[in-house]
Amino acid sequence: METKQSPLKVRRKAVLKRLSIWTLCWVLTEALVVFGHNTLWEGSRALTIIGVVINLIFGIGMVFTYRNLMGLLDELERKIQLESMGLTLGLTLVVGIAYSVMDITNLIPVDAEIGMLVFFMGFCYIACMLINKRRYQ
Repeated sequence: METKQSPLKVRRKAVLKRLSIWTLCWVLTEALVVFGHNTLWEGSRALTIIGVVINLIFGIGMVFTYRNLMGLLDELERKIQLESMGLTLGLTLVVGIAYSVMDITNLIPVDAEIGMLVFFMGFCYIACMLINKRRYQ
């Protein structure tokens, strides 16, 4: 027996698919710029600038597509997303500044890398989403 999906669910599924494509393109162009600069085009400034611009375009497209998705969520889903993003932003700011200070004052033996902060942000967002979903449902 086949059930028909509501138009909202169909639209949300389409936006999620678009968001996945934008995100994949953003990640791939980020990797292309980072690794291409040293290996594919051997430090060409012009090609690196073009790569960064393309990466920014995909990043902006991803953000606006995510914003579009937020408009399709119900109140509870939106509340879970916003609380998770707010907590992630706050924690990333506090931890990021502490991480930078530890680097500046040589409390850590390595240079503070933005990649570690991005990893922390991703982990924090996923953890907040799981906690908030469990809390509200």
